[in-house]
Amino acid sequence: MTDTRAPAAPRPLALITGVGRSAGIGAGIARRLAASGWDLAFTYWTPYDRRMEWGAEEGAADAIAADLAARGATTAAVEADLADPAAPARVFDEVESRLGMVTALVLSHCESVDSGLLDTTVESFDRHFTVNARASWLLIREYGRRFTGTHGTGRVVALTSDHTVGNLPYGASKGALDRITLAAAHELAELGVTANAVNPGPVDTGWMTDDLRTRIRAATPLGRLGTPEDTAHLVDFLLSPQGQWVNGQLLHSNGGSA
Repeated sequence: MTDTRAPAAPRPLALITGVGRSAGIGAGIARRLAASGWDLAFTYWTPYDRRMEWGAEEGAADAIAADLAARGATTAAVEADLADPAAPARVFDEVESRLGMVTALVLSHCESVDSGLLDTTVESFDRHFTVNARASWLLIREYGRRFTGTHGTGRVVALTSDHTVGNLPYGASKGALDRITLAAAHELAELGVTANAVNPGPVDTGWMTDDLRTRIRAATPLGRLGTPEDTAHLVDFLLSPQGQWVNGQLLHSNGGSA
């Protein structure tokens, strides 16, 4: 008997940066997209996790890739130091050689070291802007230069934050990221690419203290903390055909935190 079924359409490909820990927001987004029919490429940078208080999760990239494959995705993990201005082009070169053209770019990486107005060092300030703002611009620029997909299918989503008090370089550099992303919504319009920034609010990925958890629960109408899955559902929608009319927006998905 002849099989008359049409061949399955190729899965779109999302590149997600900052997928270094299984409990992180980036990994949560990747899992949701894999289940929604996306192939996934992701970046990670182990030295960053090693110098943070939570430490590196050994074997995380392989474990995350295996999880995504179990959900039907073809994957590519790329370790990349996004403080290197040559890294974005190298990432795209490797992803394209292994999986093809990137349909959607999700910026989930960050440099985040707490310090305030009076105690932030110049080195830390510069590193935050290098990773959170400059690298994001270069990644979006690389994506825009290479995108050849069907008009209306391209997507850029950047994860941002409004936290500034006691976290000055992080918040300031994320503010710059907002402007870069919103500029992309207009400058990439001729490609049919939408670009939006998402503020996920306080998401517990293992970095919160017990006191902070208590205060956040009290300040949220639902009385709970944010989860990576909360952010992932919104990103999944924005990347879907149903999300194509949302463009140039800064979206707060924070449970109504006061």
